[in-house]
Amino acid sequence: MAAWLNNGVIDVIAAQAPEADRSRSVSAEAIRGLRASPVMAMTAARELGGSDASTLDVAGVLGEVVTACSSTAWCLWNHLSTFHLFCGLLGPDHVKQLSGIVQASEWVCFPAGASTGVRAERDKDDLILRGKAAFGSGSRYAQWAGVSFVGNDRNSPQFTLLDLRSEHVRIDPTWQAMSLRASSTDDVYYDGVRVPVAQVAPFPMMYRVHFRDPSVAVIAPRYREDWVGVSDLWLGAMASSLCQAALSEICTGIRDRVAIMGVKVAERPLVQVNLGHAQGLITAAADTVQVALRATDARMQTNTTPTEADYLAQMSASMQALQLCDDAMRLMLRVQGGNGLREGTTFERRYRDFQAMPLHINAHRDRVSEQVGRALLGLDTTNPF
Repeated sequence: MAAWLNNGVIDVIAAQAPEADRSRSVSAEAIRGLRASPVMAMTAARELGGSDASTLDVAGVLGEVVTACSSTAWCLWNHLSTFHLFCGLLGPDHVKQLSGIVQASEWVCFPAGASTGVRAERDKDDLILRGKAAFGSGSRYAQWAGVSFVGNDRNSPQFTLLDLRSEHVRIDPTWQAMSLRASSTDDVYYDGVRVPVAQVAPFPMMYRVHFRDPSVAVIAPRYREDWVGVSDLWLGAMASSLCQAALSEICTGIRDRVAIMGVKVAERPLVQVNLGHAQGLITAAADTVQVALRATDARMQTNTTPTEADYLAQMSASMQALQLCDDAMRLMLRVQGGNGLREGTTFERRYRDFQAMPLHINAHRDRVSEQVGRALLGLDTTNPF
């Protein structure tokens, strides 16, 4: 993965991780290091001046970053995932704008979670945007935000890229969660921001179906893949790497630990059983995600349009990997005992950060399982993303 990250960047990210967790802000040095590395253009096609990296390579880089700092990895994951979506939504008509972002190594985010409500009004050749967008992971570190909004016709949502450096944009640091404290998953307010109508594109609700239509022009074949399916796989890869790092540190640190009454912890049979079980779960999670990533890359390389079954396979692989990692984390916590609950330890921080992963709406087991179950019963899948 060294080819995607400049020398020393991982060390910088790892060194600032404890302070990022305390201050709830990724260091400027870490962000600069990432922006100066080729990693920023991994999901940008060659037609945009990007790297056109495989999804497997993206997973590898995110896995490396997450072991250094989960919050930083979460923001990078959001940038790479949402840029993929933005390229699909904007398409060939907006190559110039997208290429400019790639060339400047700028950061993008997509605040569009629950409670988002952005409206537009027309003023000659501009649209004026007002409203709040929620859950903007990485927003404080980004230069651009994707905005989904409605105008007079609420049934026809639209999309644009908006410059976060505008004076009419404000970011409210509302992310006060226990997990991913420095991820800047904040609320973004648009207080009358002007956007040229020429920079606006439709926002089809079932956009994964839209992208599969051969009559819909795309910048490159990779953008026919659904961004949620691909990003969920990357989330599963990050979870696997995070858990593996936690397990490796536990195994190293526990060898010389002595429990109550002087018994060596490493010699307790159930400690050995639980650690072995955890390793098996993590290996299975990583393998599950890798198989799905390789299938995704094979489609992109052969210009094969994905199907709904392919999308559900991506979602299922991620969901299962996250569940396996969740089980592994609980076993590790059991082995750690009371020490695992001490705030400030590497394990405690990683355990907290992991909690956000299986709870993410895109990969949530209840949501994914329902759609897979509908498909098995011959019913239409109904979730728009």
